[in-house]
Amino acid sequence: MTRIDVLKTRWAELSAVGRILPVARRLLPGAPWSPAKLLEERARQHGSRTGLLFEDQRYSWAEINREVNRTARAFQAMSIEQGDVVALLMDNRPEFLFAIGALSRLRAAGALINTNITGTALAHAIRISEPVAILAGEEHRDRVESVLPQLDSPPKDQVWIQGEGGRCDAGPYRSFDALREGQEAGPLEGLSEPTIEDRLGYIYTSGTTGLPKAAIISNRRLLTPGYGMGRAILDLSPDDVVYITTPLYHSVGMFLGWGGTLSTGAAMALRRKFSASKFWDDVHRFEVSAFVYIGELCRYLLNQPANPRERGHRIRVASGNGLRPDIWQEFQRRFGIPLVREYYGATEGNSMAINITGRPGMVGRLLMGAKLLRCNVETGEPTRNADGRCEAATAGETGLFVAPINERVPFDGYADRKATQKKILEGVFKPGDRWFNSGDLLVLHEDNWVSFADRVGDTFRWKGENVSTNEVAETLNGAPGVLETNVYGVEVPGSEGRAGMASVNVGPEFSIEDFARFAVQNLPGYQRPYFVRVQEQMRITVTFKHQKVDYRREGYDPSVVSDPLYLLEGDRYLPIDAQVFASLQDGSRTVR
Repeated sequence: MTRIDVLKTRWAELSAVGRILPVARRLLPGAPWSPAKLLEERARQHGSRTGLLFEDQRYSWAEINREVNRTARAFQAMSIEQGDVVALLMDNRPEFLFAIGALSRLRAAGALINTNITGTALAHAIRISEPVAILAGEEHRDRVESVLPQLDSPPKDQVWIQGEGGRCDAGPYRSFDALREGQEAGPLEGLSEPTIEDRLGYIYTSGTTGLPKAAIISNRRLLTPGYGMGRAILDLSPDDVVYITTPLYHSVGMFLGWGGTLSTGAAMALRRKFSASKFWDDVHRFEVSAFVYIGELCRYLLNQPANPRERGHRIRVASGNGLRPDIWQEFQRRFGIPLVREYYGATEGNSMAINITGRPGMVGRLLMGAKLLRCNVETGEPTRNADGRCEAATAGETGLFVAPINERVPFDGYADRKATQKKILEGVFKPGDRWFNSGDLLVLHEDNWVSFADRVGDTFRWKGENVSTNEVAETLNGAPGVLETNVYGVEVPGSEGRAGMASVNVGPEFSIEDFARFAVQNLPGYQRPYFVRVQEQMRITVTFKHQKVDYRREGYDPSVVSDPLYLLEGDRYLPIDAQVFASLQDGSRTVR
């Protein structure tokens, strides 16, 4: 980088800090702020302005606030009190935000359940948050019903259904629509003052134990990126419209979307689920000026045929994570997006990196004391010197991203205390210091710039979702004829992240047709093994752990692997021969 580039970067960063300084005190320990209180401020300051757009519906900030009050009174009628948890299972729609706002107003919490998980994983995600009730959209009634036998009471005796036919009370279900009707929309009385440390809810991440982990989301955990991204990064104002197509149960949609608009008064244009073919129609329809993304979203848009509506829009900035260097500049050029501000951060993490200048390929510069540690890049284990201390990576090296834990920058952790402790490194640079271990590998460049390298351990990312290899393996072990399963991620040319591959140790009754039916029926799309290696004996380490490194390196190349190999296409597995492999390598065949 030239000296001019460095100066431009510093100026951009200082400008971003300047935009957040006026509200920084709201994020200090003990500050009396919450999303619900911030919503009241929006209603006072921008009451008549549009705050939420969804399909053909429009809500002003004042109307959003009233809907939150009405929903809060419905929760009170369910006996929801401060500190209680309600499990929320709902697509992106206004009712989801009303529920989150209402729970915040009552100083209660919402467990934001991933709508793709099923079976054991879903039951675990509900149980671990210890909710007193479940509120599900009608679209997920069957999903909830399937796990009720695995749940205790509560919450299974308090299952409420909302929207699209959810009015009928039947069996264990109750109608939240009926409960909400007739509730007053005025201010609630007798509520205590919130604090920035209050628990707002849980957002789930993949766990190395094979099941989702519930990351604790405090008010600070939402408002910090809300202010940081809304004001400092996206530089939003009440004249902006931010398009949100990522799930609200994820941190990108909740923190950047809801948090960013709450903190600035910009409007949120919400879509139930991402659609590449409808994206530009929505951009024009809602007069979108900013949007948030995950990397796959950008690639999906690039893979669409040319659309006359992909130009001539109002978009001035996009922000997110996972935009890969190979498509970055083409993405901006084709769609005429002036500025892309990539960032890096974990849902449960206490630090991040932000690419404020839009430098292609970088996730940003290290902030708030964060470091990259020298480590074993295969295991992520930090290397320690003769004194037992870690060493920081230098420019050109790949290291483990860590961030200091202190009173001003706490690590809230997970509902599971053991999982929380596993993410904390101690005695890193001096006795008694504590650092958050992200489990991610980044590459350090000059002037503290960093780019994303890979994820450590048993989790990989595919289709914008984190995939736990243990969780998938445990499910596949129940397939007919499968004796043992080893799951890992493999790279596919032209695709973001890693696609799932399963090496299966099988018995004589195994059939690839039965395996295909089982995988499609029991796993959501992003968790399915798109590649399968069938073998009669599994490689293990001397400590009786599955060998992943060699399997990952060998991949699905039939010239390297003598075992039968298969590729999932639709709902069946196709044998991989030299021709199929070549088509995957040259991009003429894609993995979906």
